[in-house]
Amino acid sequence: MTDATAVRVDTPGSPATALLLAEAARAVDAPDLVLAVSRNGVRTVHTGGSGEPGPVPRELLGHELGSASKPYAGLLLARLVAQGRVRYEDRAADLLAPGFPVHPAVRRITLRHLLTHTSGLPGLPADFYPQAVPRWSTDPYGGYPADRVVRAFLRARPRHRPGTRWHYSNFAVSVLGHTLAAATGTPWEVLLHQQVLAPLRLDATRVRPGPEGTEAVGHRRDGTPVPALDTGGFTAAGAVRATPLDLLTFLEAHLEARPGGPDPRDPTLAAALTEVSRPLLRRGLRHAHTHTLTWFHHPSPYGRVLFHGGATLGQQAFLGFRPDTGLAVAATATRRVHRADTFVATAYGLLTETP
Repeated sequence: MTDATAVRVDTPGSPATALLLAEAARAVDAPDLVLAVSRNGVRTVHTGGSGEPGPVPRELLGHELGSASKPYAGLLLARLVAQGRVRYEDRAADLLAPGFPVHPAVRRITLRHLLTHTSGLPGLPADFYPQAVPRWSTDPYGGYPADRVVRAFLRARPRHRPGTRWHYSNFAVSVLGHTLAAATGTPWEVLLHQQVLAPLRLDATRVRPGPEGTEAVGHRRDGTPVPALDTGGFTAAGAVRATPLDLLTFLEAHLEARPGGPDPRDPTLAAALTEVSRPLLRRGLRHAHTHTLTWFHHPSPYGRVLFHGGATLGQQAFLGFRPDTGLAVAATATRRVHRADTFVATAYGLLTETP
């Protein structure tokens, strides 16, 4: 790795963390890498990579989060529920297309089912692949707009009865986004900004690329750059872009006894942050895996951890926090994931193996 620098945003405890991050960074090969840690509000950020740094520091560039966008969708739903604007048990089809004839199983799918991957829907609509495969490495989602996602949902035939099985689904979370937009009469992008980004002061987080020079550039496995991701109609499942510093702010808002958290006079935001951190369901062999509304939930030697990863055509992201110890980890890399990739393991190790 070259251009490895540690940015000490605050001083107490940072030198030891800076050394830890520098050592962890050696395990990851990417043109641009950011490892960011917050310990009870004290931040340490390591930047590096095999590529040449640009004029804007890596920790200030917007990075594609891919599926790590889903915790933002989860917090949005939880806040709307806390405000009484929707309920977890509301049926998506009734909000999207009242009176429209749908399969009985589709009629039973609730907002909670969509967010928790228990709707019975596949990972992506069946008719997504014919248009996506010819451009799988360049723009698989851009040709599948929002109205097509909604139509695919209304004509779907779920594989399983809603609420009975866990199956990860970008399709389902995307439908959730369109459903919340319909229920509130507000476009998803505006709704997310009003309910999540603005209240948490996430000024460098958005769902569209920013001005030229403000966004990290993704790369294929061979190091060639790829264009910015167009998520088409799958915005809620993977369109969020944020700087690593904003990612820390988002995570810090979830931590107990956090400095600079959301205004305590806003009870719906506080309730939503608590709700999305609460263990909710189990899956897998012997139900060994636990999930909240939107976070994967694991034990660790230092307490429970909540996390989510994401990948796009040329970038990766990892978000995680330990609610009981005040530790948060945000990591980004600008190289497409591959089988021998060490990025997720490295970031997960910082979250679970660090005292």
